[in-house]
Amino acid sequence: MKVDTRISRQKHQLLLDAGRQLFWKHGFRRVTVEEVCKKAGVSKMTFYRHFGNKIELARAVYERVATEGLARFKEILSDGTATVREKMEAMLQMKAEGTHDISPEFLNDFYSAPESDLPRFVAEVSQRVWAEIILDFRMAQEKGWMRQDFKPEAFLLITSMISKMVSDDQLLRFYDTPQDAVMDLARLFTYGIMPYSK
Repeated sequence: MKVDTRISRQKHQLLLDAGRQLFWKHGFRRVTVEEVCKKAGVSKMTFYRHFGNKIELARAVYERVATEGLARFKEILSDGTATVREKMEAMLQMKAEGTHDISPEFLNDFYSAPESDLPRFVAEVSQRVWAEIILDFRMAQEKGWMRQDFKPEAFLLITSMISKMVSDDQLLRFYDTPQDAVMDLARLFTYGIMPYSK
């Protein structure tokens, strides 16, 4: 029985990994359950044992990415050996890794396409994660790692607007990839919250 549970967890993980790779590269709408199964190396029957449909998989993938990202953010921020600049660089590196291979289709499907209900789900998960990040930012302000006069809520609101901005064709024409746009804007806002030089 233990082997079955372990194998089931492995297959669940394979489906999540395959979903993330395919959704980030092609968006939600273009990817089929068959493609996810092929990439994961599992049958459709196995897929439907774990997920009721493609939307459930997409939600699980996004939830996992958000949860892992939040844990990594907390780890970076609480690193007692890193300087503020090193913490900011690590956060930017994390952002770069998280946005690797994102496509305009992914940005549109997860942030703008109301027919899948994914934008509402993404907003809900984001609000939950932001509440945690705001507390962490306030702690960083108390420790002097970030400016006392910046507003974490406003910073996160602007950050959420970046996701909408990078699906804009006018903005994307300035960059080679959507990731380049995300990272350029992330650097702009990240360095804008560092303490003033003394």
